[in-house]
Amino acid sequence: MKNNKEVKISYWAAHLTTVVSVTLVLVIIGIISLISIGAATETRKLRERLEVSVVMADNVTDSLASETAKVFEGVPYAHSVRMISQKEALQHWKDDTGEDLEALFGVNPLSPEVTFSLNADYSSAARIDSIGKVISAMPGVESVVLPDSAMVESMNRNIERLSIVLGAIALVLVIISFVLINNTVHLAIYARRFTIHTMQLVGATNGFIRRPFVNDNMISGLLAGLVSSCLLGLSLIAAPGAGFGEIAASISWQMFGIVAAGLALTGILLCGMAAWMATSRYLRKDYDELFK
Repeated sequence: MKNNKEVKISYWAAHLTTVVSVTLVLVIIGIISLISIGAATETRKLRERLEVSVVMADNVTDSLASETAKVFEGVPYAHSVRMISQKEALQHWKDDTGEDLEALFGVNPLSPEVTFSLNADYSSAARIDSIGKVISAMPGVESVVLPDSAMVESMNRNIERLSIVLGAIALVLVIISFVLINNTVHLAIYARRFTIHTMQLVGATNGFIRRPFVNDNMISGLLAGLVSSCLLGLSLIAAPGAGFGEIAASISWQMFGIVAAGLALTGILLCGMAAWMATSRYLRKDYDELFK
């Protein structure tokens, strides 16, 4: 009875060690995933701040400019469209320069404008130039003010470098996590290597022997994924109070749910694979080799 109790304690201790170890690894992977999502969200917002200004011809009225704005609302490259009337353009000029052009010339010399921010997918210099050519050929358009191409290219290069760095870190962490999880699971199965050999002696097939080890460790991986997701969720809730409100705001709960599901799936797959490999290793060993 005492031996039976000791075996149960050893069994649960091994699984607890696996859950804790895998949880720590998954938390690190989750943090990198959330940072990557936050960076992608902020990158998209940054690209969508690029603005195109379309200055209409002198003979274009506010109503015609409003119709042109509606046209831009239907094109795929425009994110948010705004029409600036002649009166608004005059007021902006006065606010910026302090000059009252209407008092100076007797009439409002400014024409209406249509401005829109670009969709993130159209933020490359080549696409912006192409959009500028299309708009310039539209009737009633006098000029088009585009974002500086050098600035756009510099921004895109920096974003690509950041994406590569985050991707490389994520890949290294996945490799390290698999090694750590593999070692943790291997140690847990090492303690039961003689049980595996005994089952072979009584005629159990490799699949029958391997199945409970793989299933138990997949459950451990699932538990680790759930615990790591809860820890990350609590951290996300506490982030605004710790001064990380902007980072937390860039991560929606929908995206967090996807990360949480990914962590659970990663825990299941990594623990299951590690258990399958470790069990297969001891299934191939002779009795004398089990003491090494």
